[in-house]
Amino acid sequence: MRALAHPTRIRLMEELTLRGPMTATEAAEYVGESPSSCSFHLRTLAKYGFVEEAEGGTGRRRPWRVVAVGTRWDSGPDTEAATRAAGDLLNAQVRRRDAELLDEHLTRRDELPAEWREVVFHANFGGWLTPEELGEIGTKLLELWQPYLDRLRDPSPHPPGSRLVHMTAHGFPRADTHDVHPGPSTSEDDDDA
Repeated sequence: MRALAHPTRIRLMEELTLRGPMTATEAAEYVGESPSSCSFHLRTLAKYGFVEEAEGGTGRRRPWRVVAVGTRWDSGPDTEAATRAAGDLLNAQVRRRDAELLDEHLTRRDELPAEWREVVFHANFGGWLTPEELGEIGTKLLELWQPYLDRLRDPSPHPPGSRLVHMTAHGFPRADTHDVHPGPSTSEDDDDA
C-alpha cells in the first residue's frame, strides 16, 4: 500500500485502468511527468504486483497494464500498525485525487456541451441509518456502477459520445454522533414538545 500511496503512482494506476495499456511515454502525457519518471514509478508498481508488462512491446517501447481493476485495503482498528498507517496514507492520497478531479471539473464545467452540463450531479445526503441500511446502499451503488466498470475490461470501442466520468461516494457515521444512540421517543419527550 505504501508503494501505491504516491500521487504519480495513483495517477498512473488511474490512467492505465481507464485508458488501457500504455507505455511510460504515453502515460507521461496524461500524468504530467517525464517519461523517465513514469518508467520508474511503473517499475515500482510492477515490483509490488499492481501493474505488469502488456503484450505488444518491442525494444524500449514497453506497454504496461493494471493487474486488477480496483483495489481494496483494510485500515481498521484491528489492522497491524504499519499496515494501517500505509492504508491511511493511501486513503488520504485517494481523497486528494478525488478533490483534485472535482476542482478541475468545476473550473472547466462551462466548457462542457449542454447535454453533459444537464446531467452532472452533486449530492450530499444525511440521515439516520442502521449498519445494514448503509451496507445496502453501498451494495446497490456498486451494482448500479458495475456494468460500466465492465467496459474497462472490454477492449471494444466505447459508446459514441461517452466520456470518462468520475464518481465518488462515501457513506460513514458522522463523528459527532459516535456516542449517540437514537431510539424511539418516549412519552416524556413528547410531553415536553
